[in-house]
Amino acid sequence: MTNESAAQFEELADLYEDMSIWPFRRCIETPSVLETIGDVAGLDVVDFGCGAGTYARLLKRAGARRVVGFDLAEGMLHSARRRAAEEGLDVEFVSNLDAQLKGSFDLTLGVYVLPYAQSQADLDSMCSQMLAPLRPGGRLVTLPIHPAYEPEPTYYEPYGFRMTADRFEGAHEDGARIKLDLFFQQRYDASVYAQYWGRDAIESALRAGGADSIEWRQPRAHRVNGDPPPLAELDAYVRKPHAAIVVCRRA
Repeated sequence: MTNESAAQFEELADLYEDMSIWPFRRCIETPSVLETIGDVAGLDVVDFGCGAGTYARLLKRAGARRVVGFDLAEGMLHSARRRAAEEGLDVEFVSNLDAQLKGSFDLTLGVYVLPYAQSQADLDSMCSQMLAPLRPGGRLVTLPIHPAYEPEPTYYEPYGFRMTADRFEGAHEDGARIKLDLFFQQRYDASVYAQYWGRDAIESALRAGGADSIEWRQPRAHRVNGDPPPLAELDAYVRKPHAAIVVCRRA
């Protein structure tokens, strides 16, 4: 993520933390990501673009040995450090990844990082940066905008956000600029900007960064705390999720 991209998140830490309980994230995204990751007991993990540290804390509570949260937005890191301390969790939060960390981690998680690459060169650089901390065979799990997301701006409004491409007819073109308006239950009114990158562009960038065994997965609805997911409420999102899950390994 560039410093320019990071600046738009400085004041959004509370919103991003609150988003973790939004129904589509609580019942679909988060459990799908954790299911994809699997058992982290004893693993060393980098949460790349950690934001307020929601996933970093989840992974630490799940038994990860070492968790390092990386983000360029100091406002996010301040919030992440405070929340981890309140929970008594030993998570490191940093604004740069020391070169000494290269090749020493088992897993990199990058949630909603790739959409903030503003050019193909940025995309290549981000993929390389996310893969660099991994040992050979280590895994990267990342969430880009879904290659087949629904570009009709109102489609995702029931889930608390709106996605509007600069040009509707070019919404699925590499580098297409997308505005995300966040307004769940009218408690927030904030916007961020992202870029769409298609499957070929992402896979090319991952391979250039040293990845192989690239796999795309579809998020699915899960039971949460034993309760069945509200399928009728979430059905449209399940059919056309706005994000995909990409898994690969460092060669």
